[in-house]
Amino acid sequence: MTSPNDNATEVIAGLGTIADRYDVLLCDVWGVLHNGVAAFPEAGEALARFRARGGTVVLITNAPRPHGVVRVMLDGLNARSDAYDAIVTSGDVTRGEIAARHGLPVWHLGPARDLPVFEGLDVSLAALEDAAYVVCTGLFDDDTETPDDYADRLRAMAERRLTMVCANPDLVVERGHELIYCAGAIAAAYEAIGGRSIYAGKPHLPIYARAIERAVAVRGAAPDARRVLAIGDALRTDIAGARAAGFDSLFVARGIHAAETLDDRGHIDETRLSSLIAGRQPSPTVAIERLVW
Repeated sequence: MTSPNDNATEVIAGLGTIADRYDVLLCDVWGVLHNGVAAFPEAGEALARFRARGGTVVLITNAPRPHGVVRVMLDGLNARSDAYDAIVTSGDVTRGEIAARHGLPVWHLGPARDLPVFEGLDVSLAALEDAAYVVCTGLFDDDTETPDDYADRLRAMAERRLTMVCANPDLVVERGHELIYCAGAIAAAYEAIGGRSIYAGKPHLPIYARAIERAVAVRGAAPDARRVLAIGDALRTDIAGARAAGFDSLFVARGIHAAETLDDRGHIDETRLSSLIAGRQPSPTVAIERLVW
């Protein structure tokens, strides 16, 4: 077995070749199970087969919405409901940050579709000039805007020293065949001018702690960290977060790094993969073209 401390990354053809090494999978959603437009049937089958062998699957996503909303979205994309035991989102962790600031007015930087993150909490939505802090779930219009469009508002926030709770640390995600900016890109721009950001999701540890709590609830006992595998397509969040939490990682090449890792036929080019991860810590434990059994 490749150690998470080794630099070598083992390339595998399917999850089945390593399934007996693990009891728990912490699986990314966007880019692994779907691309924002359609579910990937082979990925759902792979996770369902892992569960059928006695394994536990917790979906762990930087979606800035509560897990119930994500479950409905997955159903709408025709993702297999037997592919997972539980879902943990950065929106769940964000709700904890909001609850800890109970009663304080907040400016929501993000689209209206993310408003469920505030539902049922003691919080009042306010204009930027009246807010005590900011929750960023994304761009108002991620089809047309970039982080540069927020320069004036970020400067106003920095002048007031407002803390930003970043509900999705991803910089970009796939939507179909395009990459769109996420809340993490806004938070990075805010920090670049001296602002303070708190990150609710991957690669930060609170979301992993919550995911393991859900796995314990399913299994009835805490898993051995050496038998937990985190799966994802983003080196900055999924792979780095797995290492920080002490878990092995499976890098899905056909995701946001596809242009850097795949050849003209859509298969992993091991030279390109090595170049991408060279000098990065950590390297993925294993890599796969796409999640299949």
